[in-house]
Amino acid sequence: MAHKKGGGSSTNGRDSHGQRLGVKRFGGQLVHAGTILIRQRGTKHQAGVNVGQGKDDTLYALVTGYVKFEDKGRHGRFISVTPETAKAAAVN
Repeated sequence: MAHKKGGGSSTNGRDSHGQRLGVKRFGGQLVHAGTILIRQRGTKHQAGVNVGQGKDDTLYALVTGYVKFEDKGRHGRFISVTPETAKAAAVN
């Protein structure tokens, strides 16, 4: 008797789903508090002002406002959220 099953399609039918990582909201967009900005593995982007970081390195907005991406050279890429009220005061 055979001690291994035949190598048919039933043994090959495994595949994992994509993790849907990446940037979810872009620079200049208005976001509400709690909105996910980036899903990432590791800290490719770091949390700036008014941005929190989850235990899986997801970055999310802590206040309602506008998204701002900043590249600080060797210090890394930061994502901040400028509060909506500060933006309105600057326009007036």
